[in-house]
Amino acid sequence: MALRSFAELDEREVLALAISSEEEDSRIYQSFADRLREPYPHSAKIFDDMAEEERGHRDQLYGLYRTKFGEHLPPIRRDDVKGFLKRRPVRLQKTLGMDDMRKEAEIMEMQAARFYEKAAERSRDVSVRQLLVQLAEAERGHEKRAGELAGGIAPEAKDEEAATRHRMFVLQFVQPGLAGLMDGSVSTLAPIFAAAFATHNNWSTFLVGLAASVGAGISMGLTEALSDDGQITGRGAPWIRGTVCGIMTTIGGLGHTLPYLVPDSWPNAFWIATTIATLIVFVELWAIAWIRARYMDTPFLQAVFQVVAGGVLVFLAGIFIGSA
Repeated sequence: MALRSFAELDEREVLALAISSEEEDSRIYQSFADRLREPYPHSAKIFDDMAEEERGHRDQLYGLYRTKFGEHLPPIRRDDVKGFLKRRPVRLQKTLGMDDMRKEAEIMEMQAARFYEKAAERSRDVSVRQLLVQLAEAERGHEKRAGELAGGIAPEAKDEEAATRHRMFVLQFVQPGLAGLMDGSVSTLAPIFAAAFATHNNWSTFLVGLAASVGAGISMGLTEALSDDGQITGRGAPWIRGTVCGIMTTIGGLGHTLPYLVPDSWPNAFWIATTIATLIVFVELWAIAWIRARYMDTPFLQAVFQVVAGGVLVFLAGIFIGSA
């Protein structure tokens, strides 16, 4: 079933989504508090308070819902709505460290605040709009409190604007750009090197690589742009993310395609181009691993294993198929 857009929801559905969201967020914060209670009691107390406030928000929303629409909530889930704020799976939450919990809470509250702000703008009911605005302000306060958590004690005040800019930069540019670079660099390896070893012709290989890179860029760009309108998640305009993702996908494929512009008339032209392309492949894979480690909180060795090992397998598959 196709996802619905946020603009298609009526006030009854918006309130129902808000209620379930507050309930889920309260449980996440409570789980954070329970895990931190012994080593970091101060931070656990803050998460306890945030969980309690989320439960209070849920009760406020449900009280208003019952007044307006009755007892029964409509069967709509956040997964049914395009771009609706989604939370990290429970199995991944259990592996988060203190700093990761703080970052997770910041993103959760930022997205929740944006959801309430957007919902308030669309609401025609004065009482509903008033509550949504109030909750948006409360979630912004939570975002600031989450930013104070680090190592179990309140650190010195941080530059809030700089932290917000960095977070938005990661959401709007790094994530879609990294997804595109990974897809362009890895997914094009097999067709390009299969064509190279099947034809031993640089120009033909270049045309295959160009087509694969541009095609993958268009596909990934459209996929990213259509996956999330960015209104609630704060990931920015879809056309910007789609453009970033599409361009980086194309660049990822062109990196090891351009060496095949070496003229076929040169002595050992095929092996010159293939050697250069292979070196570029390893540079691309290491660059992807570094970006994942730098911006996505992935341990560097783990990122290297995931990216380089996967890329090498695809690389070898292309050579094997092309040589058959």
